[in-house]
Amino acid sequence: MVVSATSDTFVKRNPQAHPDFYAAEATGLGWLGEAGAPVVGVVGHGRAYIELERLVATRPTPAGAERFGRALAATHSAGAAGFGAPPVDTDGVAFSGQLFIGSRPMSSTVHRSWGAFYAAERVLPFLRIAVDAGTVTSEEASIVESACGRIADGDFDDAEPPSRIHGDLWNGNVFWTDAGVVLIDPAAHGGHRETDLAMLALFGCPHLDVVVGGYETVQPLRAGWRERTALHQLHPLAVHAAGHGRSYGTALHAAAAAVVRL
Repeated sequence: MVVSATSDTFVKRNPQAHPDFYAAEATGLGWLGEAGAPVVGVVGHGRAYIELERLVATRPTPAGAERFGRALAATHSAGAAGFGAPPVDTDGVAFSGQLFIGSRPMSSTVHRSWGAFYAAERVLPFLRIAVDAGTVTSEEASIVESACGRIADGDFDDAEPPSRIHGDLWNGNVFWTDAGVVLIDPAAHGGHRETDLAMLALFGCPHLDVVVGGYETVQPLRAGWRERTALHQLHPLAVHAAGHGRSYGTALHAAAAAVVRL
């Protein structure tokens, strides 16, 4: 990928990109922004590029963190058509192409229950890649599969409807500016709101407690959400284990063991 910038915009360009790659990013940003998420502005996109508003980084602040938490809660509350549902464009048409998390393809198969969706579409596909890559052992994989069995059986399902989530909300996709947080590089879909919060916790987000405090002024979290953090980190850990080394395989196994104990 080639990156270039002007005084006003930032362009990512890759002639070898999947035909849907930048369209998925643009649609996801628009869908999140429509719900109130502070997302980077899309100037334009095409088969091999996306042009975005140029952002200027600044230091994280508690005030920005609190505003971000409130905006994230409002975005989640806007909802989605189902668990796994793709983002929707400004004409109300669901994105029908391939979704991605980072550079990896991601399913848009819709399920009625969160557990069935999360196990089948967000953890197990990336686990299989990680096992083939040698970053997760067969013994570790069996623990992850046991955790996924409980998840798919509905042991952690609740009455919450599908949330409109960023889907790849690690700290690298939280850009701090003078105006506050701006979100970039989504893997937007219908999921569980605790997944976004668990991703923020996984790699460390500045002022995370303040973010959560702001979030709960808009939409309180269910009791026990902190204990379920490992459950919602299985997806990002599986994705990282698939392509970023053995340490993530070890972390995935540890998170799965924690889920089995819940």
